[in-house]
Amino acid sequence: MTAPQSTGGLAGYAERFEAPDGYLDFARYGPPSRDVLDAVAGALGRSARADQHTVNDLMRADAEARGAAARLAGADPAHTVLLPNTSTGLFHAAFGLPEGTVLVPAGEFPANHYPWRRAAALGRVRPRMLPPDPLGRITPDAVRAALTDDTVALSVSAVDFRTGFRADLAGLREAIGPDRLLIVDAVQGFGVADLPWQAADVLVTGGQKWLRAGWSTGFAVLGQRALDRLEPVLTGWTGIEDVALFDDEEHPPAADARRWSITNLSPVAAAALAAALALVERTTVAAIEAHVAERVGELLDAVRRHGGRVLSPTEPARRAGIVSFALPGTAPADIARALHAHGIAPTVRVDSVRLSPHASTPRSAAERVSAALGSLR
Repeated sequence: MTAPQSTGGLAGYAERFEAPDGYLDFARYGPPSRDVLDAVAGALGRSARADQHTVNDLMRADAEARGAAARLAGADPAHTVLLPNTSTGLFHAAFGLPEGTVLVPAGEFPANHYPWRRAAALGRVRPRMLPPDPLGRITPDAVRAALTDDTVALSVSAVDFRTGFRADLAGLREAIGPDRLLIVDAVQGFGVADLPWQAADVLVTGGQKWLRAGWSTGFAVLGQRALDRLEPVLTGWTGIEDVALFDDEEHPPAADARRWSITNLSPVAAAALAAALALVERTTVAAIEAHVAERVGELLDAVRRHGGRVLSPTEPARRAGIVSFALPGTAPADIARALHAHGIAPTVRVDSVRLSPHASTPRSAAERVSAALGSLR
């Protein structure tokens, strides 16, 4: 399969989207492009006019999406499998480890807690919560100090959902050594942050946020270490060898990443993911990342200008596309009302507000944020 021709820049990128200029909630959901809308409409249209070729034709989107995902992750299609979301991949990983302790950051998004709790309740692997440092970070030194003889894996987010802190994946890989698995939830970084994804033994992500592929899209990349060590507990009928042979016998799990398949996924969702990934490839992650970094800098300046307390990392190399802040003396709900009045869509938490721009976000978004915060003073 040939990779799409790369343009290596953002020319025409923003015109492919319809989200308002003030939409700054990509860390929660990324409105898809016209490419994705066209792919979904086309797949649904063909399914409505189905003939003897339709299902097989639509199913080819799976291979197209896997190929693009593998290229962006620095892997190959045999080690890549489509999934409907990040959580499905984390459950596969959690149930696949038969015993031992897994280090899990205490401040992780709950999607990276519940799979390990459920696995522990079944008498399999046990999670041990790893407290972050005072700045909310999980560092290689902290992981190294927490390792014990029964530690079998570390499960961590590539980018922290609260602050946008980028995990040092290469450093974490080195800290845990070659005999333990590094399991990475990449949903807050894949496609928008250039990280060493090959450091992960298990890389899982959903496509509904920064990839802008819509809901029910995602994939996992499994390194050989993961394929060798994780038991295929949740393998379904589509994850076996000789998948088309219905002989009432139990078939062995597929030798490659297909073993994480439980059943056929929606070819419509696969078409959406393929279109979204193709746009990332054409634009390049480097170009997307550079634009997001510029917008993040402008948002940080706006927040600081109005006395905001920034919760995100101050070093550009350690932050991704998230700006979290609090305004002393002002409730997050009041900040949100001011932002809404100026056409800004943020994420509102109990103790903070989160702004997350994308490569289609214009410079005017930071100007609106500044005006909104100024109105509170």
